[in-house]
Amino acid sequence: MPKEISPAELQQEARAFRDGFATVLLATSDDNALPDASYSPCIVDADGRIAIFVSELASHTRNLFANPRASLMFIADESASRNLFARRRLILAATAEHLSREHEDWAALMTQMRERHGNTIDLLMSLPDFHLFRFSVNGGTWVRGFGQAFTVLNSQLEISAERRTR
Repeated sequence: MPKEISPAELQQEARAFRDGFATVLLATSDDNALPDASYSPCIVDADGRIAIFVSELASHTRNLFANPRASLMFIADESASRNLFARRRLILAATAEHLSREHEDWAALMTQMRERHGNTIDLLMSLPDFHLFRFSVNGGTWVRGFGQAFTVLNSQLEISAERRTR
């Protein structure tokens, strides 16, 4: 029988997993509920919120303006997974907030973006069609493997003390 792991240990594990990624998979939908799957380079702010800097040319950007609800996923690489049916993954239901270039957090987040993703950010910042979005997590699931799914409560990736049963 596997050792019982505390919600605090699960939270730490989920955060480390998320923080190991430079990109996030996005599921968005347009104003007609047409779904779209994509990805974007990302950062995580001090409050655990995920931020992306994306072009209006991308459907996910237009979708986020039309419908700010999204699903975000971080998933273990296939080559690093013993069983493809049990890949570790963090799936988050989130709400996007568009941060204008005048927003008080914009400059600090873009500095963090540049530190994480390099000088390409300077070029992208010069393009007027790029927008910064920050996601607040409404809930989600941290899956460690078969029979090991745990409810995520918020952007800090707090884990519910109750084990997820479905």
